[in-house]
Amino acid sequence: MSKTAHKIFIGILVAIVFITLITLLYKGMSYYKLNLEDRVYHQDHALLKPSGTLGHGMGIIGSLFMIIGMVSYMARKRYRSLSRMGLLKHWLEFHIFLCTLGPILVLFHTSYKFGGLVAISFWSMVAVFLSGIIGRFIYIQIPHTVEGRELSVNEVKELKSDVAGIVRNTYKMDEESYSAIDDLLKKRVELYNMNAFFRFIRKFVSERRSIRQVNIILKRNNLSKKDCKNVLALIKDDIMLNRRIERLATMQNLFRYWHVAHLPFALVMLIIMIIHVGVTILFGYRWIF
Repeated sequence: MSKTAHKIFIGILVAIVFITLITLLYKGMSYYKLNLEDRVYHQDHALLKPSGTLGHGMGIIGSLFMIIGMVSYMARKRYRSLSRMGLLKHWLEFHIFLCTLGPILVLFHTSYKFGGLVAISFWSMVAVFLSGIIGRFIYIQIPHTVEGRELSVNEVKELKSDVAGIVRNTYKMDEESYSAIDDLLKKRVELYNMNAFFRFIRKFVSERRSIRQVNIILKRNNLSKKDCKNVLALIKDDIMLNRRIERLATMQNLFRYWHVAHLPFALVMLIIMIIHVGVTILFGYRWIF
């Protein structure tokens, strides 16, 4: 899949989620904002109530979306026979799509009314959804191959370019400027005795100062705006890679701990969902079939 096709693919998935959410809110807001006692008299009660045609359908479809999203992504990760069926990151994106759209449909299926055992499943679903957002943030902090394999620290270091060498070989400047840029790129702020927050702030300030100083050096050598932009882009990429190398071990550990919290909630949600569906069928509730 090309970059353009991938952007279109992601755009379509995002649009589906937002259009679904806005449509359901527009269609049912007048119903959902009523008290439970007053909803019986609403014209769309038979349609939007949890056992209604649309309400029941949203519960079934939303549950299927979440099950398909979980099972398909886990199968793609665990079974080598599926390794050639698309890139893992595309499966992850589709997993996120289904496990975002599914909870939205289930939320409207409940018509904001949930209690008892089902409430445990619902709040487990909410915990899975929120922890999924956190997990996605941690995941993108860890460099991966195109196939989705995590890179080791040494592999990430191999991705680093010799920015100073590229600048020296590509752009014409005086020797003092080359040396100054090289020193700025090698500069490291020693902040071992500070807490994590202040270390982050100090490093951020130091990096921005270095970028400004490099920009001054480039302008002093009368480089064009395009050349200045290209050099600064190289330096920013180098800084970003250095950040990833420094926090790679931390992010990998966080990702392992995240799995410990994410999977149990998903299992609790799935088990209670199955019980809920079984009880619903046992009491004779049917949808359109």
